[in-house]
Amino acid sequence: MPPAEHPGPLTRLDLGNRRITLLGTAHVSRVSAEQVGEQLDTGAYDAVAVELCPSRYDALVNPDALARMDLLKVLREGKASMVTASLALGAYQQRLAEQFDIRPGEEMRVAIERARAAGLPVLLIDREIGVTLKRVYRSAPWWRRLYLLSGLIASVITREKVTEAEIERLKEGDLLESIFAQFADQARDLFVPLIDERDRYMAARLQDEVGAGGHARVLAVVGAGHVNGIRRYLEKGVPDTRATLTALNQVPPPSLLPKVLPWVVVGLIVSGFALGFYRSPSLGWRLVSEWVLINGVLSAAGTIVAGGHPLTVLTAFVAAPITSLNPMIGAGMVTAAVETWLRKPSVGDFSRLRTDTAHWKGWWRNRVARILLVFLLSTLGSAVGTYLAGFRIFEHLTGG
Repeated sequence: MPPAEHPGPLTRLDLGNRRITLLGTAHVSRVSAEQVGEQLDTGAYDAVAVELCPSRYDALVNPDALARMDLLKVLREGKASMVTASLALGAYQQRLAEQFDIRPGEEMRVAIERARAAGLPVLLIDREIGVTLKRVYRSAPWWRRLYLLSGLIASVITREKVTEAEIERLKEGDLLESIFAQFADQARDLFVPLIDERDRYMAARLQDEVGAGGHARVLAVVGAGHVNGIRRYLEKGVPDTRATLTALNQVPPPSLLPKVLPWVVVGLIVSGFALGFYRSPSLGWRLVSEWVLINGVLSAAGTIVAGGHPLTVLTAFVAAPITSLNPMIGAGMVTAAVETWLRKPSVGDFSRLRTDTAHWKGWWRNRVARILLVFLLSTLGSAVGTYLAGFRIFEHLTGG
């Protein structure tokens, strides 16, 4: 049964002679979708703002957009992990759709469709989801990032129904917060980029639109959990909207350690080989053979788990020991390219990508999703192999 439905909060704010009406909605509520329609039927607004970023808007109004995705470009630009995370979030949405028999975000669809029918501009006021996820990831310590990753994995593999606690959060209307709820509650470093920053971002966008855009009466359709935060920032006033938006769109640079550590490891490995050959050729070749075996086997094992083609598995075994000595090229880049060449995805694979990845078996059945798995798991296997083989080299050199 769907959760109990109730009208969302309606908050009106006057900024000089202009008015912003915040309509708080829930993503799994038919009442929220109806309330959006009722508000727009009044004809009292000259613009409609929605809690969507351009990519989420495109996915909502153009569900076939994934069919035009350039998979090799995604891999080359290092966006495979972000696309995979987005698909995992989509799996959670699909669970909601199946459990409540309603499309998540229906109130946003109604807002967009009614606005278009009335000839009103649609304002996308939320921050790009990729930026939000990167700011969440970069703001969290490494051990909490593992929790976030586990949350995404659980959203794919679990077949349990959404719990009462999750339903209550969904009544507050924020899908991202409901997925990372237990972490956002316990850690301010997650709450700030996930919720508070978006409240400030949307307030700045609204203030900027009514100021520069000249819209006098704006209906803003946002999750009910964002209403108080947006209202608070609008009442205080965002002093410099453009500077605020620019700052909130910045992705914090990664820490220096992840950039330096791979090169340090490579330096140590190469030095270990040199020292081994200096002591004796037999020791040197033993170190090299163990490096190739451990690194290659683990990367190949990851490719097997991902369901890669046998030739892709062989490629992983050969490529991983080589690419591990060059941090600029990962094993996953090579294996994913080979898998794409051997099992070229069809248009149908792209068009079914969101629905197939809603269930864990679909990640192996869909060729696009399987390529992403090959990329991630062969990379993971190679990374683990690098450190295990490195420890073995150290043991041999120290007489362990």
